[in-house]
Order: sequence, then structure tokens, then C-alpha cells
Amino acid sequence: MHLPPSLFWFRRDLRLIDNPALVAAADGRPVVGLFVIDDALYGPSGDNRRAFLRRCLDALDADMGGSLVVRWGDPAEIVPEVAAEVDAGQVYATGDHGPYGMARDERVAAALAPSGRSFIAVDSPYAVPPGSVATGSGTPFKVFTPYYRVWQTVPAVAPVAVPEVDWVTDLASDELPPEPEVIAELPEAGEAAAAADLDAFLADRVDAYDDQRDRPGVDGTSRLSTHLKWGTIHPRQILDRLGPSVGQESFRRQLAWRDFYGTVLNAWPGSARDNFVPKMDALTWDTGSEADERFAAWCEGRTGYPIVDAGMRQLRATGWMHNRVRMITASFLVKDLHIDWRRGARWFMDQLVDGDLAANQHGWQWTAGTGTDASPFFRVFNPVSQGRKFDPDGAYVRRWVPEIAHLGDKHLHEPWSDPHGAPAAYPPPLVDHGVERLEALARYDVVKATASGATAAAG
Repeated sequence: MHLPPSLFWFRRDLRLIDNPALVAAADGRPVVGLFVIDDALYGPSGDNRRAFLRRCLDALDADMGGSLVVRWGDPAEIVPEVAAEVDAGQVYATGDHGPYGMARDERVAAALAPSGRSFIAVDSPYAVPPGSVATGSGTPFKVFTPYYRVWQTVPAVAPVAVPEVDWVTDLASDELPPEPEVIAELPEAGEAAAAADLDAFLADRVDAYDDQRDRPGVDGTSRLSTHLKWGTIHPRQILDRLGPSVGQESFRRQLAWRDFYGTVLNAWPGSARDNFVPKMDALTWDTGSEADERFAAWCEGRTGYPIVDAGMRQLRATGWMHNRVRMITASFLVKDLHIDWRRGARWFMDQLVDGDLAANQHGWQWTAGTGTDASPFFRVFNPVSQGRKFDPDGAYVRRWVPEIAHLGDKHLHEPWSDPHGAPAAYPPPLVDHGVERLEALARYDVVKATASGATAAAG
């Protein structure tokens, strides 16, 4: 007796190993493997993410023996259509906890129901799925440290092996999206590349991670964020191989931060665009032509502050930026240029190949002093001292800002201080950091006064 197939809908899980939803779909039935090019997601993506997605789909299709079915359109139309073509009784997918993904899945489930078909979500892209842990009063966590304490108590789940899958191979497929021409040097795509990158990190760098992770001139980070974004690896696979060293514990904590931000976005979906801390709505931002010109200088890496410019140039050249430098460049935009964090977050999402809505938006809000666990607004990163502290030998700046590479360590992070003057090819500082720091604090004083007035009025 031939059973009707299951339909497995790939999304942010472009792998075969450790894919519990695929295991469920393949339980005694043939499987149709489907990926939907959804314009609601594909359209706003930057070219770096589009190019990397295309490469991930190529790799996945090869791993499936050429069986991946690709369709373009609205998933609420495409998924029921494909399920009807093959008379699939059930549609399986890895759960999605983002604002758009949850609403989309509700529409798909509703569209499947009249034909008697079910939508079954299994697992999630997180080690600890959103909603799995809560405070003592049953509410979602807003602060990372207590979240992490509970996160650590959740029993570990072992990765699952690749199931035996009888792929359906005779279904029509649309062409894969063309790969955009990009200037960024993107990493290798696919689950084999993700596994190789994890192997290299664990073999060479993880034990020094706690010491090296804030040094952008050192190859000290995992570079696994892009693979985690697209699900060519699951955090469960990483956690399963981490040991007790200080460096490995430090990296485990970073994976927990990823889960935490996913949890926050799930509980407060408006935080993708709105200040998580409402009182910060009173903070004023610069707009108009001068702000636009300064924003363009920031995007292009010509602010005159070397560590900021190095980061922005790395972003354009690779589709990735070192995490410490993400914080420095974000602080500069918000507190030196007084430009809304949302504008910077949009630029990052356009450029980053690992652009993840939860991590990106809440990382920006942390730096801007508007989010959960926010860095206090009065903590203003000094781009010169940050450069000296985290790039002391100038390796990072010299790589990405070659026009000042000849300067000695003493003057590299403030080239205008060189006795011979800053190189003509490098711009002078866009703003005076000392002046703009005071301006940022003055604007924050207004926020505090407004909040105090509102509290008094309510009392």
C-alpha cells in the first residue's frame, strides 16, 4: 500500500541533519521538499542575503539529489496548491516565532483546513524556543541575566540524525531566484560548510573566545551567525559539542543572547520598530539634509573616526561586521550623529548576510538605550578610546582603512593628531565627539524630565 506523501516546507532550516520537523514528515511516507520564494520576505532582503540564500538552496537541492521543489508566491496560496497536487495529508515545517512568520503560518493553516489538511509546526530555530521559559510570575523575561539562569536549567536536547527520506522527484519546480551580483565576499553556503566552520572554530578558537571575541583585528569569533540565520546549522548542534572551558561557556552565553532576543521579539512584536522603553520616545533625533549627509558618510565609512569607518567598510565588503564594532558604529550613529537607531538598523539589515530581525533590532536598541537590558543612554562610546582598547595594534583599522595604514599606533585611531597632519586622502572628523557626547546627554536630560513630569502628573 502506497501512502500519500507528506509535504515538508523548508524555511529557516536549510539542512537535512538535526531537522526534527523533517524527521516527523518522513515517518513512513514519501516527502515533497518545498521552498517558497515569498516576496514579503525576499523583496525587502538585501542582495547579500539573496545571494547567500540562492547558494544555500543550491547546496540543499544537491544534498536532496535534485529533489527540491521551488515555487514563487504567497505561501498561503502556494502551500495548499502543492499539497493538493500530491494529495498530501499533512504539511510539516519548523516553527517560526517572528511576527510575520506566525501570522503567515496562521494563514497557511487556515487555507489548508477546508481540504482537511493539517499544518504541523515542529521544533524552532532556537535552542530554547520562545515561550518555553518565564519569570516566576509567568511573564516573559525582559532582562537577560535572570533569563540566562533559567535558560541554563533547560535540559539539553541531542541532535537527531538525517532520516531516511523517500523524496518525491516528479513535481514541477520554478527556477531558483537568480543570484544577485554582489561586491561582498560571502562565506561558503550549505550545511557542509556550516559543519566545517563549526569544526574549525572548536579546534582553533573557542577556548580563547572569551579573551579574543572583542578584538576585531583577530580571527577570534565563530562566524556561525550566518549559518544560524539560515538554519544550515542549529544551535543544538553547537551546544552539543561545547565543553566547560571559560571560552566555551562565553560562547554558550552568546547563543543564549540569541534565544533571548528571539523571545523578546516573540513576546513584544512591536519592538522590531518601536522603542521597547516607552519613555525614550521623547528623545529627539536629527532629520533633514544635514542629517542625511552625515548618515551617508556613516554608511560609506568616511566619518573620520577610523574604528567606525573600518567597521562600515567591512560591512560593505563582506556583508558582516565584528560584533564589538557593531556596537561602536551604532553608538556613533545614535549618540554622535543623533540619528534614529531605526535608520541604522535598516541599513544593517540591508547589508548583513546574517541579518536577523530579532538580533539586529534588539542589538541596536541595546546600544541606543531604548531596549531590554539596555546599555544606559549616558554610556557613550568614545570611538578613539574604543579603537585603542580593542584594536591596540591597529590590525583591523589598517586592513579596512588603508589610506592611514602607515600611521604609527599612537596616532592611528586619531589621525588628525599626527604631527604631519592627517593624510589628505582621509576625511577629517565628521563631528567633535566631546561636543556631541554632551549634546546627547542634554537630550537625554529632556527625556528624564519628561518622564518625571508624566509620573508626577499620574500620581
